Amino acid sequence: MAMALSLGEGGGGGSRLRRQLESGGFAAGEYVKQLSQQSDGDRDLQEHRQRIQALSEETAQSLKRNVYQNYRQFIETAREISYLESEMYQLSHILTEQKGIMEAVTQALLLQADRDDPALGARRAAAADPFLPLSAKDAAASEEGRQRTLTTLLEKVEGCRDLLPESPGKYLVYNGDLVEYDADHMAQIQRVHAFLMNDCLLVATALPNRRGAYRYDALYPLDGLAVVNVKDNPPMKDMFKLLMFPESRIFQAENAKIKKEWLEVLEETKRNRALSEKRRLEQEALPRPAPTPPESTNPFDEEEEEEEEEEPSAEEEVVDLSLEWIQELPEDLDVCIAQRDFEGAVDLLDKLNEYLADKPVSQPVKELRAKVDERVRQLTDVLVFELSPDRSLRGGPRATRRAVSQLIRLGQSTKACELFLKNRAAAVQTAIRQLRIEGATLLYIHKLCHVFFTSLLETAREFETDFAGNNGCYSAFVVWARSSMRMFVDAFSKQVFDSKESLSTAAECVKVAKEHCKQLSEIGLDLTFIIHALLVKDIKGALQSYKDIIIEATKHRNSEEMWRKMNLMTPEALGKLREEMRSCGVGNFDQYTGDDCWVNLSYTVVAFTKQTMAFLEEALKLYFPELHMVLLESLVEIILVAVQHVDYSLRCEQDPEKKAFIRQNASFLYETVLPVVEKRFEEGVGKPAKQLQDLRNASRLMRVNPESTTSVV
Repeated sequence: MAMALSLGEGGGGGSRLRRQLESGGFAAGEYVKQLSQQSDGDRDLQEHRQRIQALSEETAQSLKRNVYQNYRQFIETAREISYLESEMYQLSHILTEQKGIMEAVTQALLLQADRDDPALGARRAAAADPFLPLSAKDAAASEEGRQRTLTTLLEKVEGCRDLLPESPGKYLVYNGDLVEYDADHMAQIQRVHAFLMNDCLLVATALPNRRGAYRYDALYPLDGLAVVNVKDNPPMKDMFKLLMFPESRIFQAENAKIKKEWLEVLEETKRNRALSEKRRLEQEALPRPAPTPPESTNPFDEEEEEEEEEEPSAEEEVVDLSLEWIQELPEDLDVCIAQRDFEGAVDLLDKLNEYLADKPVSQPVKELRAKVDERVRQLTDVLVFELSPDRSLRGGPRATRRAVSQLIRLGQSTKACELFLKNRAAAVQTAIRQLRIEGATLLYIHKLCHVFFTSLLETAREFETDFAGNNGCYSAFVVWARSSMRMFVDAFSKQVFDSKESLSTAAECVKVAKEHCKQLSEIGLDLTFIIHALLVKDIKGALQSYKDIIIEATKHRNSEEMWRKMNLMTPEALGKLREEMRSCGVGNFDQYTGDDCWVNLSYTVVAFTKQTMAFLEEALKLYFPELHMVLLESLVEIILVAVQHVDYSLRCEQDPEKKAFIRQNASFLYETVLPVVEKRFEEGVGKPAKQLQDLRNASRLMRVNPESTTSVV
């Protein structure tokens, strides 16, 4: 009862404490002061501290549960906020563009009206600007003043005199101090002074020991300059970004007002620059009156003039470059490249090429082509970098499709093919290098073949998709496939042949590689002959090495031969030997078995039969036509060792019983083993071997001196 009461009081105290802390008028100082006055001692304070700590932990757990429960909603809300922010930025950008278009249309209409009525244009200009010079003399004085101001300011900048030639139309629009920040880490770099002219922007750095003097840093034409407002993110505020492909720079103004002035004056100057360029092109596009030729008394000249009027020459055709999309084309290309909109940039280039396809090449067209060609070089450099092996190799061959397709559209199919194949070669090499060598060799070879041939197949399919209309690139792919196969064979041989694996393991590994290579036939690519040509040297070495091992083992058994029958001791051992000989192709082995687990053959002959047939089976797995003579000569050498030993023992043995036993073993070799070897070789190769037939048909394979008692083997 007391315990329940205590718990109830504790629960009630906790609720009362929570309500007290959650109240709106809670004052921590007053609460602590009141608690100290009412406390009887240290123990009460400790208990109260524990209650507050428990309440804090309970609150933290509750908060954590609420966060977990609303986690998905938090994510969705953050995503929606991000989408909304992006849409608002796009809307602001669209409104700015619309404002610029409306102002350009208004200026164009006013310009046309002024051209139709010069007097009206002069009155409008005078009404719009009361300070406008009213005479040519005043205009010249104003122009001279602007030029003098520009010259005075630029004298303070070291190293810019040669970069800014004095021209009548160049004047200073705006200038001021700015602070440059790093675009990646937002760290302050340096203080600069910017000079905005009517056609370019000059950035200069302050000289440390000379007040009011600057050193030239960079010069950017307004045609290729884009201005972007940077959202304030305290303490980083009052910033704007200048985009000049392929770089960008961030500057901070002294305050929000100066930042606004910079943004407005930059946009206004760029707009005025575009309008003046448009007017210049319009003036150049206007037809010039041809000089009046002197009157001729020749009556045939009139007929020639009539023919010329009927057939106007191509030189008189004027190319209209005053269209808005042509005027903004260089800047639009810069924006597309900066935003990595490669498809949009190539679409603009195609549109321009289509428009100028049947137009004469005039001087304005050449100037426009020069500006566009510079952007094409920049776009090509970016696409080349996208395909370079230094970039991330993840994503497989499809990740390169975007850059490859745009290079092909730009007429750079050869370069696209070369870069695509280099990229894939680096990807394949990296994938092979990342394979971990662990466990059995056969397991590693399975992984290696899967990685390599899958990558090769994917690359071939992607190549066929990307370069379907460029038949000249297929030879480059075949050369690349051969070099990639050489890289694969190097890794394969290092693991299989250099590590001295057994012939059976090597045969299984080669079999796996051949099976994977056949998968390429799905796309009409057969590289089997290449893998044969690259592996033939290593396989020859493996066959000869294993042949030498068998010969040495046979010689060692021959040296210890006692010509005795085999006693296998148990029926199980005899049955196992029967199965082994049956798997070797010896079907009549029962006629050589006796009673009580005896075999009427010597151990040497039986071991030689099993070892020779095993060698033949593994060699046939490795077989291809280039290995025919190597395999045949190896078999003949192995068989000669056993036959020579039997022949020598038969001639040297004096005991009649042993001599009869040796003849029985010789009969087994000639009448059973050699026909089985010959038949299996013909089945595996597809044609008989004359050398094996001669070996079987000869009663003696080697003549020895009858008086000799020394083996020639």
